[in-house]
Amino acid sequence: MFSFYCFKDEKNQLLITNTWLKLEWNDVNLRWNESDYGGIKDLRIPPYKIWKPDVLMYNSADEGFDGTYQTKVVVSSDGTCLYIPPGIFKSTCKIDITWFPFDDQRCKMKFGSWTYSGWQLDLQLQSEDGGDLSDFIKNGEWDLIGCPGKRNAIYYKCCPEPYVDVTFEIVIRRRTLYYFCNLILPCVLIASMAVLGFTLPPDCGEKLSLGVTVLLSLCVFSQLINDTLPQTSDAVPLLGTYFNCIMFMVASSVVSTVLILNFHHRSADTHEMSPMVKSVFLQWLPWVLRINRPGEKITRKSIMMTNKMKELGMKVRPDYPLEYPLEERSSKSLLANVLDIDDDFRAHTLPHTHTTNNTAFIRVPHGGHSVDDSHLVHTCMSSCTRELNLILKEIRMITDKMRKKDEDDEVRSDWKFAAMVVDRLCLIVFTLFTVTATVAVLLSAPHIIVP
Repeated sequence: MFSFYCFKDEKNQLLITNTWLKLEWNDVNLRWNESDYGGIKDLRIPPYKIWKPDVLMYNSADEGFDGTYQTKVVVSSDGTCLYIPPGIFKSTCKIDITWFPFDDQRCKMKFGSWTYSGWQLDLQLQSEDGGDLSDFIKNGEWDLIGCPGKRNAIYYKCCPEPYVDVTFEIVIRRRTLYYFCNLILPCVLIASMAVLGFTLPPDCGEKLSLGVTVLLSLCVFSQLINDTLPQTSDAVPLLGTYFNCIMFMVASSVVSTVLILNFHHRSADTHEMSPMVKSVFLQWLPWVLRINRPGEKITRKSIMMTNKMKELGMKVRPDYPLEYPLEERSSKSLLANVLDIDDDFRAHTLPHTHTTNNTAFIRVPHGGHSVDDSHLVHTCMSSCTRELNLILKEIRMITDKMRKKDEDDEVRSDWKFAAMVVDRLCLIVFTLFTVTATVAVLLSAPHIIVP
């Protein structure tokens, strides 16, 4: 029988207990008649002056091996000897970290005689319940579940006599409130910060640095766990597995952020968007994720119509609604867009003018003017034609540059929209992964919170 206060040294895989042993035996040589000695019922005798069983803890890790304090033995008149030595025992205990921090540990304390066999010293349990837990002092990290005891008689091949020992199995359960509040909850919050990083616009400049900072924070928390656990390769702790999953998610989010920033800053001068990329990132994924560009609604019908028009070789004007007829959605020349007129503006502007070898002529009816007037008109038109040719040349150069700029802006806008689509996709995927990993860890634990 023993009563104790216990705590564990997990790093060194030791169980340290403050225990009171209770040993009781009968010595026929220490009996006396109370009436012959003035009614004395019992005596307190130092243990080194009488015989006492040499019971030691076999799995001791103490430097002195025996950690008991040699108290006096209470000897009764009928020869009964009661010896209750207190002691601080250090025993080896293999730590199973599979379910850390939701784990139960079973540590054994094996007591037996060091020199006597079972025929000379027979150890028996006073109670089938094992150790007496009435004087147990609660520990801040562990709860004592039970302490069953068992008597074992072992026979060796060398000897016919049995060797008896009494083994107490201490069952303790870790109190998880500390780990839940100081490790699991901060990890979940840090992981949510990594997920919320996908809501930041790429132009803010802090998108990548946030992911790297979160990754470093998780590394610090993981190191705190490793410092408290023994260095063993027998199992991977549950909390370590959870941290590894979250770190993998955060590392993947950093890689995804790099890809998103790469998409966002692409231009027509460096990258060309292939038709497959356009179909996936500009049509189908936005339709699945319900992402629309401002002023444009992406539906399955619009995707099929756009693909059909591409097959017909028609260029679609993005500023026209999809409900307009295909004839009105066909793009006209950029010069006509700039001047806000039709493509046949020259036919309407100069209906009777035609050019030959860069010289403009105007047909004038002979009946309405004299020859001098016709010559004057011809001279004016020749001068005006040169000016018009220069103006048209400049306008053509301006329109070419504007067309090139519009095309580059359109390509850049497509890449930015593709980056936004990937951003939204990563937000959904990593959020689901974080929630699933957290729920899976909590549900797989034997118990969740022990205050």
